[in-house]
Amino acid sequence: MSEEEALVARAAAGDGAAFRQLYEKHRAQVARIVYRMLGTRSELEDVIQEVFVQVYKSLKDFRGQAKFGTWLHRITINVVLMQRRSARSRPVFVSAAPEEKVVADAKVRPDENAERRERVRAFGRLLDQLADKKRIVFVLHELEGLAPSEIAKIVGAPVLTVRTRLFYARRELEAMLANEPSLASLGVSFSKAPAAGEAS
Repeated sequence: MSEEEALVARAAAGDGAAFRQLYEKHRAQVARIVYRMLGTRSELEDVIQEVFVQVYKSLKDFRGQAKFGTWLHRITINVVLMQRRSARSRPVFVSAAPEEKVVADAKVRPDENAERRERVRAFGRLLDQLADKKRIVFVLHELEGLAPSEIAKIVGAPVLTVRTRLFYARRELEAMLANEPSLASLGVSFSKAPAAGEAS
C-alpha cells in the first residue's frame, strides 16, 4: 500500500488528521481546476470547499478501483458543473483577481503583471465560450497535463470521445483568438490532428 493509499484509508476510517493532510496535499490542484473552469467568480472558495465536503462525505465509498487523484478530479468536475448550471440562473458577481490566491505563479516584473493578468482574463473568456464537455477535456489535457486515457476515466467517456472533444475544443479556441486583442498577437495555435496519434 502506497503512502497516499494509507492516508486515504485512514481518512475514510474517520481520521481527521489524515483528511487534513489529504486536503493540504490536493487543495492547490483542486483550486487550479476550479479556477480554470469557472474563472474569476466570487464564489471560487466556496466551490473549492464544496469539493472537499463531497470528498469527505464520499470517502467511505471509495474502494480504490481508480487512483485517488482520478476520483478527486471526477468529484471536482461534478461540483464545478453543478456550480455552472446553478450560476446560469442567477447574476454572477466577478471579483478583482483571485487567480493570485488560486494559481501558483512565477515571479514577474511589475510592468509585466498587468499584461499577464489581461491575457489570463482573455483566455478565460475564450474558455468560457466552450461547451462544458470540451472545456473540461481541454483544461484537463492542455492545462493540467493529463493523458486522454486518464481523462476518459474522469469523465466516464471512451478515449476516442475525449480525443474528439479535445480536437474540437482546440479548433474552436484557435478560431476565437482573433477576437481577443491581447491574445491575437501571440500567434498561439491549438490545432492538432484529432488525436489518434496522441499518447494515451
